[in-house]
Amino acid sequence: MAKRYRYAFARQKEAEEGCLATVLAGVSVALFVAAVVVSCVSGGKGAAGPVMGGMSVCATLLAVYGFIQGLKGMAHENRRHTYSKVGAVANGMIMIGWLGLYLMGV
Repeated sequence: MAKRYRYAFARQKEAEEGCLATVLAGVSVALFVAAVVVSCVSGGKGAAGPVMGGMSVCATLLAVYGFIQGLKGMAHENRRHTYSKVGAVANGMIMIGWLGLYLMGV
């Protein structure tokens, strides 16, 4: 009989930066939803403008930081990059969305 080779692969851990990038994408989307809810509740009037602006700036900065962390997570060797890819792509799309909203407002 032919000799059978048995291979065992070590379970790789997920890159920590990738997990952080995915969480930051979720937080950025949650801040967007909160800004929309605040805008709907206030009817677009009153003191909600600075609150929505602050939430939007924070969400944009979180998306930028999450994108950078996602790219850093992909640089690790011997790690899985699933969350890094998901976080980088999601944060990139969120950044483009926020940029589009800002440019429509200008």
